[in-house]
Amino acid sequence: MMGAGGLKPAEYRRGGTPLYNLLIGGAAGQGIDTAGSTLELYIKDSGCGVFTTRDLMSRIRGGHNFLRVRFGEEEVRAHSEALDGLVAFNAESAALHAAELKPEGFILCDASAAADDPRALPLDMAGIAKTLGNARVAGSVAVGAVLRLFGFPFDRERAAGVFGKLFKPELVDVNVRALEAGHRAVPERFPQPRGRLPERMLVSGNKALALGALAAGLQFYSAYPMSPSTSILEYLAQTAKETGILVEQAEDEIAAINMAIGASFAGGRAMTGTSGGGFSLMVEALGLSGMVEVPLVAVDVQRPGPATGLPTRTEQSDLLFVISAAQGEFPRMVIAPRHHLDAFHQAARAIAMAEKYQLPVILLSDQYLADATAAVVPPNPSAVRPSAPEAPKEGEPYARYRYTDSGVSPRIFPGDRRGFAAADSDEHDEWGRIIEDGETRNWMMEKRMRKLEALKGELEEPALLGDAEPEVLLVGWGSMFGPLEEAVRLLNQAGGTRYGALVFSDVWPLPQKELARLSKSAVAMYNVEQNYTGQLASLIRQETGLRMKGSVLRYDGRQMSGGEIARRVREAEQ
Repeated sequence: MMGAGGLKPAEYRRGGTPLYNLLIGGAAGQGIDTAGSTLELYIKDSGCGVFTTRDLMSRIRGGHNFLRVRFGEEEVRAHSEALDGLVAFNAESAALHAAELKPEGFILCDASAAADDPRALPLDMAGIAKTLGNARVAGSVAVGAVLRLFGFPFDRERAAGVFGKLFKPELVDVNVRALEAGHRAVPERFPQPRGRLPERMLVSGNKALALGALAAGLQFYSAYPMSPSTSILEYLAQTAKETGILVEQAEDEIAAINMAIGASFAGGRAMTGTSGGGFSLMVEALGLSGMVEVPLVAVDVQRPGPATGLPTRTEQSDLLFVISAAQGEFPRMVIAPRHHLDAFHQAARAIAMAEKYQLPVILLSDQYLADATAAVVPPNPSAVRPSAPEAPKEGEPYARYRYTDSGVSPRIFPGDRRGFAAADSDEHDEWGRIIEDGETRNWMMEKRMRKLEALKGELEEPALLGDAEPEVLLVGWGSMFGPLEEAVRLLNQAGGTRYGALVFSDVWPLPQKELARLSKSAVAMYNVEQNYTGQLASLIRQETGLRMKGSVLRYDGRQMSGGEIARRVREAEQ
């Protein structure tokens, strides 16, 4: 299948449908994100799948920032490093990324910074913008040119709808005209992907997580801004009036988690969010929620550490930390959302599980998923069924920490006439009174830990991708879902060995049934993770005794693509 002018697009999915990859690069302050938002909205509204990742430096102006926009006729859940097109808002972007460009690809750049490359398409974006009376619409000129290069027709109504979502009304018309001017300025390069997908919504991982929490009845959110979790706080604060929830920007992470614990104790469904450094400050209060058995959801959107690390990049290095955070032992659950719809589902489920079992649930996301946007089927909020607190039995004296077979005690809120809503950070008896004797300590410890037995019965097994009976099994968690989905597809297309992947969302307690079943027939297992030590592999070995043949790891702050995983697995198998 050839494009206009005899050029072949970079990739094809099953059924021969084109899948394109574009990079938009420039300095902070040049409108990179606005151009990317415009493009992905227009493509989504054309009925195509789209997935955009963001690589941003930790600075307000200057530096080098870029977005990868991947789109086609099917749903897209991962990025690719092989480019069909490069939009360079400065010379540095062209120089840095030209090596990733296919021979038949293009470099769209301003005429004033034309790249010394035969694939360069100089376009006087700045000049066109000035003739339209607004020098700041140069990005819309570039977007119009990109749409034409990939075969998308100019649709004035669609363009106006897109810009209406991004700009003030008085700026819509000039941006529509800029997009049209850019569209007229270049020839078509590749065949248009036909938009066949039903109505989709464009959502980031953090926004999907926030929406899931709202669907489950979230009533209180407290946080201190920390990249890359901040957009959860921003979205919930912006929509608080419509949703009726209370959002508090705390003075620090210690205050944030304690506010959430207080709100939960008072009867509200509460959540707090941060990144790894902020979660470190929350650790003592996390233990408090375990001891007083108050439902709590804490979101850790991972970034590379330790200390400040790489604040705008991605990593999966907090897994073992959050599983064992806080001194002593108490039940907790750790869930790592795998993709955008899963982020919605798992956030809602986290609130339900925290309420049902009266324990802290940690949502372990990362910058890759948090900041990436994707066109997804709108989730169904009415399908979410929040849990109700365990009520005291009629006629029974109320004891907040009553010793029960399930470990879950009745719970009432302050002001309830049925009893006193006790809470104490010291070890206590059934009534919440401080104790010192060993026998009561054993009872209370065993009661709390017994929750894990029931919780294990509600664990979600990891998703199986690729071959149903794989000879080589790749094992990952969280945001590795999209890259692993593509990796096993690429590996299986080559024929011969059968490849599959297990991608965990529930990581603590660790579901073991699928892993145990597939490990019996697989001749080799490889863990694929975004950390240095292979933390999931360590956890699996600890809990099951199973060992990996090898590891595919990356820890430079950038997410592995499916192509990279497939290549490195082939190399390991040789």
